Amino acid sequence: MRLSFVGITPSTPDNNCPAVFVDEDTGDIWFQGEQVRDAAALEEVNGHSPVGANEAVVKLPPIMKAIILEAVNGTYEHGRRGPGQHPART
Repeated sequence: MRLSFVGITPSTPDNNCPAVFVDEDTGDIWFQGEQVRDAAALEEVNGHSPVGANEAVVKLPPIMKAIILEAVNGTYEHGRRGPGQHPART
């Protein structure tokens, strides 16, 4: 697996950042984001498409749309590495 880092939320304050990656070997798009745990929200999702035992629902903020489009369109920098460790909040 060779992951290319596409981008993170521009104002990421700590390591809990939403991020987008592309697996260069398969073309799969990977999302890192807040896992949805709200029962009502998950019930809504399950009403459209049941969430499998090995699946998780994550949410990304609207500011990530452009970064997702970079991944989908292939306009990101292939082989790019992420920004690494972010400073902890003080």
